[in-house]
Amino acid sequence: MSQSLPKPPQGQCFHCLQPLPSDGGYKVNLAGSDYSVCCFGCQAVAETINQQNLLHFYQYRDTSNPLQVPLVPEELQQLEAYDDENLQHQFTRQIDGLRSISLSIEGMTCSACAWLIEQHTKRLPGVAQVQVNATTERVQVQWNPQLLQLSDILKAIAELGYRALPFQSVTQEQEFKKRRRYFVTRLGIAGLATMQVMMLAIGLYFGVVSDLDPQLRQFMWWISLFMATPVLLYSAQPFYVSAIRSIQAGRPNMDVPVTVALLSAYGASAYATIINEGDVYFESVAMFTFFLLVGRYFELLARQKAVSAAANLVKLIPAIAQQETSAGQVQSVAVSQLKPGDIVQVLPGATIPVDGELLSEATAVNESILTGESRLVAKHQNELVLAGSLNKTQPIRIRVTATAQQTVLASIIELQDLALSRKPKLARVAERMASKFVVRILMLAAATFLIWTVIDPAEAFWVTLSVLVATCPCALALAAPTAVTGAIHKLNKTGVLLRNADVLQILPEVKTIFVDKTGTLTTGEFVLQQAYYSQPDLQPHIDAVTQALERSSNHPLALPLQNLTKHVEHVTHMHSEAGMGLSGRWQTTDGHTTEVRLGSLRYIQQWHPNYQPQLSDAQVFLASEQDILAEYVVGDAVRADTQETIAQLQQAGLHIVMLTGDNREFALRVAAQLGISEVHANCLPADKLAILHKAQEHAPVAMIGDGLNDGPVLAQADVSITFGHAADLARTAADVILLRNQFSAITQFRTITQLARRILRQNITWALIYNIGILPVAMAGFVTPYIAAIGMSASSLIVLLNSLRLYR
Repeated sequence: MSQSLPKPPQGQCFHCLQPLPSDGGYKVNLAGSDYSVCCFGCQAVAETINQQNLLHFYQYRDTSNPLQVPLVPEELQQLEAYDDENLQHQFTRQIDGLRSISLSIEGMTCSACAWLIEQHTKRLPGVAQVQVNATTERVQVQWNPQLLQLSDILKAIAELGYRALPFQSVTQEQEFKKRRRYFVTRLGIAGLATMQVMMLAIGLYFGVVSDLDPQLRQFMWWISLFMATPVLLYSAQPFYVSAIRSIQAGRPNMDVPVTVALLSAYGASAYATIINEGDVYFESVAMFTFFLLVGRYFELLARQKAVSAAANLVKLIPAIAQQETSAGQVQSVAVSQLKPGDIVQVLPGATIPVDGELLSEATAVNESILTGESRLVAKHQNELVLAGSLNKTQPIRIRVTATAQQTVLASIIELQDLALSRKPKLARVAERMASKFVVRILMLAAATFLIWTVIDPAEAFWVTLSVLVATCPCALALAAPTAVTGAIHKLNKTGVLLRNADVLQILPEVKTIFVDKTGTLTTGEFVLQQAYYSQPDLQPHIDAVTQALERSSNHPLALPLQNLTKHVEHVTHMHSEAGMGLSGRWQTTDGHTTEVRLGSLRYIQQWHPNYQPQLSDAQVFLASEQDILAEYVVGDAVRADTQETIAQLQQAGLHIVMLTGDNREFALRVAAQLGISEVHANCLPADKLAILHKAQEHAPVAMIGDGLNDGPVLAQADVSITFGHAADLARTAADVILLRNQFSAITQFRTITQLARRILRQNITWALIYNIGILPVAMAGFVTPYIAAIGMSASSLIVLLNSLRLYR
């Protein structure tokens, strides 16, 4: 190995080919030999090249001109390019001082690969969180850029033999195409060889009955050996690589018994062919490989279907935007070059390229890419419009607030990746069972061999081989990932984002759902519902005084009272009293000055102690020292679909409890309208937490809230659900985010979750029944290797097809 690295002329640095210092410089050990380098820098780079398995850099570089010799391999130069801040802006996100990125991993084949990458990357200083998903071949990493460079993370993964690059939809599609070709070519060779070997095997089986000529039998054996060899050396290659990596990770996976079985069957058959004595099972080698590859290929297609939806979202954002310059001109620029504060123009029918503030008066947009709801949404001046939305009515101007990975659409995709990387408890149990099952299979196979050596030495090997093949836990390993991925895919299509995959298992067990009132059962958009004026002929003047006072308030109840009339009245010396209301001086057009108050009944009763409201629901009052001028009823409307949804949940046996900080009288009115029998009103966050905690002592509970003022109780609930309108999506901490701002999404979410858990349990039950049931039959010698291959493959395909029901 040491001779394979060409040495430079005497007195030159091995790395940079410059003269060595007089003391001989420093030493670096490469491929088992010591080489002289001129400085610490060359020593460090050479060691890095060795660690990255890039010693071919020294083998093939052109050393004819020492001044033009590259000092760093192209592979490492490419990784270091990702440390550029401008480049990182396109595919990383800032989260609480940390950077977050989604990486595509090339070469990942199973959960053992995922475990190995996760454990190795976690050890890097500065890495805060690593989550690897073998199903989508993606890694979510959060790190501190002050302590660690992105290129260091990519190099660390490269040390394990995997290639990691920032996830991009185009790259992902290319990778899937590459993987499909990878499997199709191997599958094609295995399929053709299997057909040929099976025809020869049929002839051999009939030859046993009809006394086949020994020379002809020997000839057919050699032809079978010739046909099966490409299958073993080429088609079965993915299983060998996966098995070796899983053993290196200390977690033997299902490809270990597969590899042992294939190599053993081929080796024994080849030996029998050479010595012209014994039995051959080349058809089992070819068939086993073919069926396994079919299962892996279908798994790849299911995986591609699961992640393509999110990838397609990214592709819908245009790469070019029309930027407005300071001179008022419009120029085409790459979206990646835009920064917050820039102004862009979007024509009707065009896709909005960035998140931004609407500068035009109004427009209507289609946000189906984000919410799954195709109806048009009205947007007014200063409101947020989102990247990926379709502008429908007129040309608009937008002030950029976020681009690339900072947009809400990017956060949706990140949340999907997060959900896919988090396995529910049942899935983790199945994965551990599959891992332990492999070790036990190897032990039972060894025991089977020893027992049959005593019973019938000639059959010991083939019975053992059948045990290895028949009991390979492929179905058990596929049971959970395929079901979970399918469920998340289906939920995303309906506008539901899952942050915690444990919800798939917990939600069907929930019997009590706590719901907040404002913004959950109701729209959260306050409107003026009723008004009373003591002097109706002065209504425009009274409304003008009210809106003048309310425009200095940011209370939610003030919003609908800030634009009551176009009439203007002068109010000065305004003062706010916390928890009470506002006061000021009303200067009338005839020169009179009147002290006025606007606020709660208690505030007004300081001037008028015996006053009783004319409107029983009034919350806001306007008064002078002489008289009550107006009463206002402000409220938010119940969501259009809430009543029907509540009824459906109750019919399903769920107990609905209202948990709100609002006034009890208002809460009871909404509860009566919706048929909710249990109401807890006037609750502080601590009160909500105590009520929820008490209920959790008996069974898991769910909490539906707006995710802002219900933070503690959402965190406490076993399942927390929020209506994540896009503006709040990135900072919500709920387990489930309903992108469509509709209460009815809860029933759809619950239905899909129940189906997913049912399929997950069916998969695991079937896999266990098959593996446990086939074991004694195989150990008893009633299953031949090729029948075992068919049975194992059929069980895996059944699990896969069952999970695909979630994609309908």
